[in-house]
Amino acid sequence: MASGGGGGLGGKSMKAVANDVSEGYMTINPLVLKKFDRDMIKDLFEHLSKSMAAARNLAAPLNDMPALRQKNMKLQRLHNAIIILRNFARERRIPI
Repeated sequence: MASGGGGGLGGKSMKAVANDVSEGYMTINPLVLKKFDRDMIKDLFEHLSKSMAAARNLAAPLNDMPALRQKNMKLQRLHNAIIILRNFARERRIPI
């Protein structure tokens, strides 16, 4: 399923996939991950981790509840995707 420069899902880069996961446009599950090869899984893990760090660094005022909720939802989506990806990689014996 690798395409162009670095592979992705549906022609998107792994950075775009990680961004879509954080925004809630896409979910990561074992059925989606079956299409990925070893390098794509490692690349996705790297970009999800970078997106997680970027989401943590977002500054939201404590009195702005919608902004805090949005930040926390992003973090939750990324965390869940990373957990699913780690478990999938562990089952497939892919070191990440």
